[in-house]
Amino acid sequence: MQNIIKKPWGQEEILELNDKYMLKRLTMLQGCRCSLQYHNKKRETIYVLSGELKIIQGTNKQNLNCNIYKTGDVITIEPKIIHRMEAAAESVYLEASTPDTDDTVRIEDDYNR
Repeated sequence: MQNIIKKPWGQEEILELNDKYMLKRLTMLQGCRCSLQYHNKKRETIYVLSGELKIIQGTNKQNLNCNIYKTGDVITIEPKIIHRMEAAAESVYLEASTPDTDDTVRIEDDYNR
């Protein structure tokens, strides 16, 4: 299974989706970012394949931490954690997660979604 979905910040490729997990390869263009969001159920692990990915995360909007992740770095984002990915340099990363495809709550979005 490979399904490429164009996004305003790049693209995502669904490599596998089943009742146990989802695996995606995401490409985020330099300077672009996804929405500030959280998930009620979805747990995701990010593995950076290339580039520099800035990940902002925290338990509330007023208390967010920012770290830069590079090739080979890994982070797991638990449900209810507010987060946003931003490409400090064009980035390609894998996202392995629970298969909760409709579990995104957007707080802010540059693309008015």
